[in-house]
Amino acid sequence: MNTLDIQESIREVNLSYLMLAQNLLRQDRAVGMFRLGLSAEVADVLVNFSMAQVVKLASSDHLLCAFRFNDQMLLSALMQPSKHVGIASTHAAILMAGHPVELVV
Repeated sequence: MNTLDIQESIREVNLSYLMLAQNLLRQDRAVGMFRLGLSAEVADVLVNFSMAQVVKLASSDHLLCAFRFNDQMLLSALMQPSKHVGIASTHAAILMAGHPVELVV
């Protein structure tokens, strides 16, 4: 994969992420903020972007979303086989709720 392919892939991920973020926040703001790990201030900005603004921001060469599992223990716990598949997502939500929301400044 060359540099141009990587940059185009980043732009596609950015666009998908921004559109997902807007949809989640418009459907249920609190749930969207929780699932995306966004502060109220960032959520306010994202939800009010026009499509032109979304496309312009998505065209950045920098990845806009962040990998939320920077904690090895959390990631390992999520990957362990669960005896109770129905509670695995609840367990993940509880673990992630303990991590602070990142503020973008």
